[in-house]
Amino acid sequence: MTMTSSAQPIFRIAVLTLCVLGAHLGATAVHAQSYPNKPIKMVIPYTPGGSIDTVGRLVAEQLQKQLGQTIVIENHPGASGLIGSANVQRAKADGYTLLFNASSQVYMPLVVAKKTYDAERDFTPVAQIGFVPLVVAVNNDVPARTLIELAALARANPGKYTWATSGLGTTSHLSEEMINRALKLNMEIIPYKGAVPQLTDVVGGHVSAAISPMPGVHSFVEAGRLKPIAVTSKTRVEKMPNVPTVAESGMPDFELLSWYGIWGPANLPPEIVSRLNTEVGKAVRVASLKARFDELSFVPTQSTPDEFKALIRKDIVTIGKSVKEADIKIDF
Repeated sequence: MTMTSSAQPIFRIAVLTLCVLGAHLGATAVHAQSYPNKPIKMVIPYTPGGSIDTVGRLVAEQLQKQLGQTIVIENHPGASGLIGSANVQRAKADGYTLLFNASSQVYMPLVVAKKTYDAERDFTPVAQIGFVPLVVAVNNDVPARTLIELAALARANPGKYTWATSGLGTTSHLSEEMINRALKLNMEIIPYKGAVPQLTDVVGGHVSAAISPMPGVHSFVEAGRLKPIAVTSKTRVEKMPNVPTVAESGMPDFELLSWYGIWGPANLPPEIVSRLNTEVGKAVRVASLKARFDELSFVPTQSTPDEFKALIRKDIVTIGKSVKEADIKIDF
C-alpha cells in the first residue's frame, strides 16, 4: 500500500495513540494483578471497642486472609470522625490507605457549620458492608422501661434527664435530636469521642440515656449494665423481642439505621476499587464472619460501587431534609 505524504503524519499519530493506550491498559492490568503488594492501613475514626471499630476489625481480619497482606487498623478519634476522615482524604489514592466508617461519614458535612469535606467528591466509595439498628438504652436506675415512659419522665422533670452521644453529627446524635423534637423533650445532648466512653458514662449514671448501634451496646445489655427501652429499626430486633421500636413509642414510621462502609481517597483507581469491592463481597459471605455478624445483629450487604454511591446520594437528600427541618447545626 502506498501512502501519500499528507496521510503519513495522521497515520503516525494514530499508531502512537494506540501504543500509548495499549501501554496504559497493560500497566493498569499489571497494577490490578499486583495489588496489594504491601500492608494496607485502614483508618477507623473512633475509639477502639465501639460498634464501628468492632465490625471494622472483623472485616479487616477476613480481608487479610483473602488478600494475603496485613491490614493495619489505626484509630483516629476526634471531632466526630472528621479527624480520621481528613487523614484519608489527604492520603495518596493508591489503595493502601482506606477508611472504615459509618453513615456519619455522609451526615457530618450536612450538620457542621463550617465546610469540612464533600462526601461525594472528596472520597471514593468502595463497598457498603451492612447496616445495624440502634438501641435506646438507659441507666439501670432510670425508672423507665420504654421510651414512652422516659419521655413522660423527661417532660415532668425538665433538665433532669440527659442524652450521651458517640459524637456530634453521628446517627446516634441525629436520632436523639429527632426524638427530642418529635416527643418535645428537654434532654441535653452531651457528646463523647466514641461509643465506649458514651455508654460507660450512662452505666456510671453521669448521663441518663444514650442511643447507640447494636454491636457496641449489646455487650452492656447482655451484662445487665444497661437497660434497653427501644430500637430504631422498623421492626423489633430478634435478640430483644420484648423491646419496642421507636415507631411504636410515639413516632410512627420512624426508622434510622447505621450503615457501615469502606472508602478510599478521591480518584482511587477503578481496578483497585473493583478488586476491593469483590473481596468485600466474598468476605461478608464467609460463614464464620456471618456468624459473628448475627451475634451483633449486624446485617451484611453486598453492593457494587455504583450502588454504594446511590445510597450515599439518597441519604444526602433524605437526611439532609431532616437536618434542615430540625435546624441541626454543630460547630467545632
